[in-house]
Amino acid sequence: MSDSARPGRRYSLLDVFTDTSFTGNPLAVFEEGEGLSVFEMQRLARELNLSESVFLLPPAAGGDARLRIFTPALELPFAGHPVLGAAFLLSSRKGGGPVVLETAAGSVPVSFGEKEPTVGWMAQPLPRIYRYERAGEVLAALGLEAAVLPLEAYENGPVHLCVALESPAQVARLRPDMAALSGHAGLGVSCFAGEAGRFKTRMFGPALGVSEDPATGSAAGPVCLHLARHGRVGFGETIELSQGEEIGRPSLLFARVDGSPAAIGSVEVGGAAVVVGRGEITAG
Repeated sequence: MSDSARPGRRYSLLDVFTDTSFTGNPLAVFEEGEGLSVFEMQRLARELNLSESVFLLPPAAGGDARLRIFTPALELPFAGHPVLGAAFLLSSRKGGGPVVLETAAGSVPVSFGEKEPTVGWMAQPLPRIYRYERAGEVLAALGLEAAVLPLEAYENGPVHLCVALESPAQVARLRPDMAALSGHAGLGVSCFAGEAGRFKTRMFGPALGVSEDPATGSAAGPVCLHLARHGRVGFGETIELSQGEEIGRPSLLFARVDGSPAAIGSVEVGGAAVVVGRGEITAG
């Protein structure tokens, strides 16, 4: 047993993008990640087997903490619900107020409004947008012939392929070929539909180590941006995204983008989080 993995490695367990325990997307936050190797972080994330586990480290660029994010299969430079959950925890530790978390994709500020202190808003990294060459294979794996908007990939740390469908019912009926999707290394597939500012979304990411995610903050911003760029919602409009019902973890995310198709100003994603427990690793 290595010194850095000795008994006493404590973590907090949160449910993110929800205000109700045992819904939303669960997250483990190791508040004392210093001294752990990348191998040990990955091993702990695989042991807990949540969508993501995060490890807090001393800040290096003036933020409140540096964050490393792991799925059960790999490390991510940025992910939404780990940033939001860790920000809620750190904000509560210092008595409230904004938090800045340093990720491999850059520093991410998270604010908490005076009128809605239980909702945090993160300013996400602006994504790189491009055509995914194997989009046809993804459609086939989803059992679809076409999407209602152009198929485009958004990279803001992870890569999400945005697949707009005709109705929420069509999104609910999806039964993807997970083995086929797992052949698209590093790709998450976000399928969504809705109207009047309310959308249903599902994110499939077997290539990320998560077959279906309960709530995907890193995808919510790209989904909103995709809708705005193609005229389905307005720039500056806040939308609601429901996710996770099919796997028994209903979640609610908020997103908005400012700017224009030619010049994206900001991408923000919001939601709530609750602490549901604390644990300790007792083996190395």
